[in-house]
Amino acid sequence: MDHDHPGADAGPGCPDALPSAARGGPTSHALSRVARLHRITAGRLLRAAGLYPGQEFVMMYLWDSGPVRQSELIRVMELDPSTVTKMLQRLEQGGHVRRSPDPADRRAVLVEATETSCALLKDVSGAWSELEQRTLAGLRPAERAELSRLLGLVEDNLCREVSAGCPTALATDPAPPEGTTTC
Repeated sequence: MDHDHPGADAGPGCPDALPSAARGGPTSHALSRVARLHRITAGRLLRAAGLYPGQEFVMMYLWDSGPVRQSELIRVMELDPSTVTKMLQRLEQGGHVRRSPDPADRRAVLVEATETSCALLKDVSGAWSELEQRTLAGLRPAERAELSRLLGLVEDNLCREVSAGCPTALATDPAPPEGTTTC
């Protein structure tokens, strides 16, 4: 790839030229293109596990956090409630999550990963490992580390702009809480 002209060796679906409206933000445009391609690739890899893009994030959160209220998932995922509900319906139909009334507040719904989802955990982990390999192919270890460092700085910048904070800031402890489905 010609580094002076990003996209010069672009393939199908990858634009060759920076659109005129994006000339004031070439890095932001590049990040948007990369994020789109990354999501498409992730979607293809996750399809083998029977997941739609985004559902893996719900499962990752449930595997790490244990049972949570559906309202918390909506808040953490920063998605429209109807989108989260549809995701949960599909995951529930697949036997990966269980929803039940919260004993502390019968109006609230608890969502938890099922034991059946343990097989899905292996598939999601494998898909993310493969995604990492495809994403970073051709980069030396030092370049990979530098890219991660720089993306962390970019993420920090954008997190300060987001009023609700960042979902990644809600990382859980390595030891899952009691009641968590341990796979």
